[in-house]
Amino acid sequence: MRVAIVTVGDELLVGDTMNTNAAWLGERLDERGVDIERVVTLPDRVADIARVVNEYRAEYDAVVVTGGLGPTHDDKTMEGVAAAFGREVVESQAVLDWLTESGGYTADDLAEGTADIPEGSRLLKNPEGVAPGCVVGSVYVLPGVPSEMKAMFETVADEFAGEVQHVASVVADEPESALIDRIADLREEFDVTVGSYPGDSVRLKLQGAEDEVEAAAAWLRERVALAGPE
Repeated sequence: MRVAIVTVGDELLVGDTMNTNAAWLGERLDERGVDIERVVTLPDRVADIARVVNEYRAEYDAVVVTGGLGPTHDDKTMEGVAAAFGREVVESQAVLDWLTESGGYTADDLAEGTADIPEGSRLLKNPEGVAPGCVVGSVYVLPGVPSEMKAMFETVADEFAGEVQHVASVVADEPESALIDRIADLREEFDVTVGSYPGDSVRLKLQGAEDEVEAAAAWLRERVALAGPE
């Protein structure tokens, strides 16, 4: 399964808010064997959201969009996603029923637009808040508040699946540039993918079938200066 992640918010682009949602979603989807092939951050602008969502829904199996939900002036995500499908944003009876029956609200309590989602979409209830999410075709629209986004994603997590690969790491106490030849030999010898992540040390991440990964990790550990416990 190939997935794109779209995070929406002017505050993310200028650094007022750290984009932790993209990292959390990437990790969570990877655990499920999903291939994350795009991560993009967009401003709160309907045309940009519509253009990117329309492009990605055609290219990937699913698109996960977070941020910009609600009735305030800068919440443009629902409108942008609806535009990508050529639909209107309309008040949803399913959202109203959820908020009034389960949320303890009356219709008069709700700010105008709170119950609006793209026409024909599937409601995603918010276990941690008021703003509803939804699913339109293969596009999943989640809140931007991290606690709400995480709780809502877990309600649909089983809809994301792929081939879960075995992972092993080898941490080398050598410069990344010094490891190039050995990484090349490793890739010729074993059917694994290799990620190289430098810092104070270099973490080499191996992925593939379990037997192949463990054999590759053992081969590598014999040929690099190890940085210590992994």
